[in-house]
Amino acid sequence: MTRRRVVIDTDPGLDDAVAILHALNCGRFDVLGLTTVAGNIGLDVVTRNAGRLLALMGRGDIPVFAGAAEPLVRKGIDEAAIHGDDGLGCVILPEPAAAPGEDAVGWLADLLAREEPGTVDIFALGPLTNVATLVLLHPAAANRIGRIIAMGGAIDEKGNVGPRSEFNLACDPEAADIVLRAGLDLTLVPLDVTRRVRADRDYVAGLRASGVAGETAAGLIEAYFHNATGRESRPLHDPCVMLLALAPEMFRIETRDLAVDLGGGPDAGALVGEGDTVAVKVAMGVDADAALALLAGGLA
Repeated sequence: MTRRRVVIDTDPGLDDAVAILHALNCGRFDVLGLTTVAGNIGLDVVTRNAGRLLALMGRGDIPVFAGAAEPLVRKGIDEAAIHGDDGLGCVILPEPAAAPGEDAVGWLADLLAREEPGTVDIFALGPLTNVATLVLLHPAAANRIGRIIAMGGAIDEKGNVGPRSEFNLACDPEAADIVLRAGLDLTLVPLDVTRRVRADRDYVAGLRASGVAGETAAGLIEAYFHNATGRESRPLHDPCVMLLALAPEMFRIETRDLAVDLGGGPDAGALVGEGDTVAVKVAMGVDADAALALLAGGLA
């Protein structure tokens, strides 16, 4: 089976970390690099976390490049209360094997320029600031992206920042608007899907017995229980990006006419169906049990 070549644009982040571990461990992706963006926590912390995850998996050959430290226009949103001050719920990881690079967008533009068009995908797990900057500064390189699968937005679900706004898009609404309008092969994975994918205690116990990636993912998911009520964890948002790339048949994909709310109210960043809309592919349903099984298998 062909291994899809990907760059992971990320702000790790508990669920980002689980997604990255899955991508590194499942054997189905050729991860060319990690680019970081301020989102769940500040840029220095998320960049260090990206390097720590690579060190854990013995993948010092994969580079890390620091990207945007703040949104294009407005102030960011800090989620330390959910992810912990270190972004990873105090799960112990080794230190990065190498210092990160400093120009994520420049590195990504150079990579896309030298690879065959359509052969490199971007998995966007955080705010879309880096991708939007690529579109603005290097449009020819951006047009060589194979596809973008991005966790973000809410369609019929309530938001998790404002009444209708989801964190990743609310962090940088202007960036989200640029990416949606760029004419790229983009699929959004919104809260309508990710809220269906949650772990229970038995699932976490199974991961703990499944090797380094699974054991670490179990600790990360366990931290999510500390901020959840009931028997299930908070949603495993970002792993859904990798799962959709591997098994699109598990998801229901629809095309919706959408725009991004660029106002200054609590719904800044919300996806709306009126105004100057564009057609966007959106995952609107998922076989959650199959998704969790695929995630566990990849972590093992």
